[in-house]
Amino acid sequence: MTTAASDLLAPLLDLPGVTDAVAEARSAVDALLSHRVLRRGSAEVTAESALRGARASAELEGAGIELERLRGQLMAGGTVTLPSKDERGARVVEGAVRLHADLGQLLVPWRHSPRQALARLHVLAASELVTDPDALGRPRSAGTAYDDPQGLGPTPEPVEVAARLDGLARVLTGGTSAPAVVVAAVVHGELMALRPFGTADGLVARAAARLVLIDRGLDPKAVSAPEVGHAEMHHDYPEALRAYIAGGPDGVATWVVHCARAVALGAREGLAVCEAIKRGANP
Repeated sequence: MTTAASDLLAPLLDLPGVTDAVAEARSAVDALLSHRVLRRGSAEVTAESALRGARASAELEGAGIELERLRGQLMAGGTVTLPSKDERGARVVEGAVRLHADLGQLLVPWRHSPRQALARLHVLAASELVTDPDALGRPRSAGTAYDDPQGLGPTPEPVEVAARLDGLARVLTGGTSAPAVVVAAVVHGELMALRPFGTADGLVARAAARLVLIDRGLDPKAVSAPEVGHAEMHHDYPEALRAYIAGGPDGVATWVVHCARAVALGAREGLAVCEAIKRGANP
């Protein structure tokens, strides 16, 4: 059992604005989960949420594609092509789709071995983006180049990355009384600060945050799309991340509040899907 002294995340609720933002996010997700469409079954909404989340996450990596274009290409069974003819961007989109489609299979590993689950997330996201297969799922070595689509700047050295990943895993497996939104924000922020793999770290970080929301019971059916919320607030996203990376109570509060707002917007996206299904329209 986690004691108050050892619970490192619970005090984050006392930071300015965090409690109210978390409550609003919880209320938004609860409203989604009570939608009548979900009483008949959630599979269609879950699948649509995964697609929309994947598209939004890829967009934050600089690989933008319209939802209907992506849906059409996937239904046709072909490879993804971007209007810009950006081949790497197209592989980023495919990695995001693959990652979100298989996310549910990683819940058990995530609960018991977060680092193993993170390695698997990276394999799913980056299998067509790295030239060295041995680099998949493994933290980058010293001097290795890394992607930085959000312009976050330098990352810690590999020794610090490994130590912080171990610390994050201990926090996750040790338990915390902090709400799922807070835990997801810390996981997301730490992975973006560390960029442990060097490729597709943003896809991995946002997928890991979604796993937290599912695993910790906020959105057990995975019908919201918090990645859409981050994409809608794309101008604020890198600034909030820089605030977290800089540290200090205000910086962490800025990031957690941003993440809570993204969760609320993601729940609104799920409601839109439910409403479309209720009307008999395509999501």
